[in-house]
Amino acid sequence: MRQKKIHYIYNKEMECMDPEERRKLQGERLRKTVELEYANVPAYRARMDEAGVKPEDINSIDDIVKLPFMQKTDLRDNFPFGLFAADRKDIIRIQGSSGTTGKPVVAGYTQNDIDVWTEMVARAIKCAGGGEDDVIQIAYGYGLFTGGLGAHQGATKVGAMVVPMSSGNTQRQIMMMKELGATMLCCTPSYATYLAETIREMGIDPSELKIKSGYFGAEPWTEEMRQHLEELLDFDAFDIYGLTEIGGPGVAFECFEKNGMHINEDHVLAEIIDPVTEEPLPDGVPGELVFTTLTKTGTPMIRYRTHDICTLTHGTCACGRTTVKMSRITGRTDDMLVIRGVNVFPSQIESVLLGVEEASAHYMIVVDRVNSQDKLTVQVELKEDVDMGDVAKLAAIASRIKTDIKQTLLISAKVELVPPKTIPRSEGKAKRITDNRHIGF
Repeated sequence: MRQKKIHYIYNKEMECMDPEERRKLQGERLRKTVELEYANVPAYRARMDEAGVKPEDINSIDDIVKLPFMQKTDLRDNFPFGLFAADRKDIIRIQGSSGTTGKPVVAGYTQNDIDVWTEMVARAIKCAGGGEDDVIQIAYGYGLFTGGLGAHQGATKVGAMVVPMSSGNTQRQIMMMKELGATMLCCTPSYATYLAETIREMGIDPSELKIKSGYFGAEPWTEEMRQHLEELLDFDAFDIYGLTEIGGPGVAFECFEKNGMHINEDHVLAEIIDPVTEEPLPDGVPGELVFTTLTKTGTPMIRYRTHDICTLTHGTCACGRTTVKMSRITGRTDDMLVIRGVNVFPSQIESVLLGVEEASAHYMIVVDRVNSQDKLTVQVELKEDVDMGDVAKLAAIASRIKTDIKQTLLISAKVELVPPKTIPRSEGKAKRITDNRHIGF
């Protein structure tokens, strides 16, 4: 049930602010954030001292390049409370994500931080046409992960009826979606795809549902996947971005133009840098996204390296917002595969596969090392209407995919076609890569 292209704005004063006025506001807030961090976080104060910079050196956002970076290792090294800038009695919530080193990444939120985050998500939901007449089903996980609680807060703020399903239990998800008349869905794009395909398999016509839109984030996804989702459920699928360290979902979100996510610049300042040289990059040039929080008081982050790859674009959008837009995330510097000297992102392969009529949206990338040579295999799950016994047709499909991958990545890959339901499904973030090159070393 597609919506009319109407541009809804929650906070016109901030979202449509004159860019020069916003720069002034950002400069004032940046100075206060640096003062807070310098006074209350010894680890970052030491880093600033080492760099020879003091809070009084920060007089506008142009001075941000003087400040040292922060990254995820800082949170792990100072776990659990070392980066808190507020008294522990003022921290009312902990949000976090699992860690690969045994230590999770946690951030402390004050009431101010919760209020700011809640409005950022409310802006996103309003932007997608959500409001007090809506039923918003949240299929993100609840808990330390910011997805569930973040979407819940924003949906409540706009006055919607919230269905806090959390992730999993797909059959029940669909039953509740249908019986309660859900009009908006919030979850990961991979789980949204699984839900949409299951709805079809259950014989439910999308016209029987009232879903008009959905916000999908927490993992990179492609324009082809958006088109796939919208075709399956006849609704508007929007991208949303956030991360535990900065503010969860709502840091940036798409409008009906669907050509980039508006960053809530009154609360976060964005940069793009070369991930190797750490030098700033201009609009339109892909690089690593860096965020500085401007209003966060629990665990402020200054020049936080997200490791996400995208571009920034300044200007006034057709929707009326004047905030900078970030492109869709094309990959992560720490998820990037280097295969025979070529940088490979899962999103590049996904883009190829979603253009293949016979292929489903499910795939697995497997990397091995044989005789000191990297070998790339892409396992592609076929749709149910493909005849697995037609050897000639299967060979033609595999050959076509192999050619398209080589043209996109400039390296060859082995393509394995597998039957429907072969690739494991995810009810949270999808696992797309199996890298076996470390085994035995």
